[in-house]
Amino acid sequence: MKLAKLHGLGNDFLVVQAVEGGFGRSFSALASVLCRRQTGIGADGILFFQPAVGDEAADAAALIFNADGSEAEMSGNGTRCLAAYLIHSGVLASPVVRIRTISGVRVFTLKEQQGNIFTFESAMGCPVTDPAKVPSLLGSGSEAIVDFPLTVAGGSVRITVCSMGNPHCSTFWHDVSLAPIETLGPELERHASFPNRANVEFIQVLDSHRIRVRFWERGVGPTLSSGTGSSAAAVAAILNRRVESPVTVEVPGGSLLVHWRPPDELRLTGTAEYICSIEFPDRVGS
Repeated sequence: MKLAKLHGLGNDFLVVQAVEGGFGRSFSALASVLCRRQTGIGADGILFFQPAVGDEAADAAALIFNADGSEAEMSGNGTRCLAAYLIHSGVLASPVVRIRTISGVRVFTLKEQQGNIFTFESAMGCPVTDPAKVPSLLGSGSEAIVDFPLTVAGGSVRITVCSMGNPHCSTFWHDVSLAPIETLGPELERHASFPNRANVEFIQVLDSHRIRVRFWERGVGPTLSSGTGSSAAAVAAILNRRVESPVTVEVPGGSLLVHWRPPDELRLTGTAEYICSIEFPDRVGS
């Protein structure tokens, strides 16, 4: 089995071309084995892709799986890594890469390449704030869930909810380094208000155009970066009138740039770095 490993500001992914007949086990099972850091290759997630034959709107189609084997509707950093791989490997020559996901087609425009580091501007679609479409069981009607007091163990936390093709729950903190990510993150991820679970952002506003964010990702845990998470954090900060576009999102692995003015499509600029190609035995352990 041939794979490649890339990362988007420390958020690392495996990419592998899906082959006819599969790999002898489900993508979910493969994901949980290959992403294990102790006994597999190690990654936050994996993308199985194929050229989008007969699809005029896309160049490739991808299925995305988290490290625990659960399927994700969308991954901003993961799809950007796949776009970088398709150019790096010579599969595509165009600087514009269109990738179909469960959440629709995302378009990546190459802005710069320095060696194995690719900088893309990504068209991430329009943020969804209708609770039923996130999905979330909070609120009533289609009004956005902004600065909502959610009951959690030991009290309540104020949250803002949106979807970037996958569900997000954002919270604000005076000092994000003191946020209880390891305890509150998994509680919010699996809160009964989110039927498909949620990705969680812990946000510190630095000034009117900068935020610092830490992540608890659904099916993964703490990560060094998140593309959809950075987008959702910027959306939450804008909806709460704490920042204005463009928004620089500082993450442990570096920074990303978000442009969003409602009701326009959100655009995210960030890097993806090719690390290596890997030969892994076809018979992987369980």
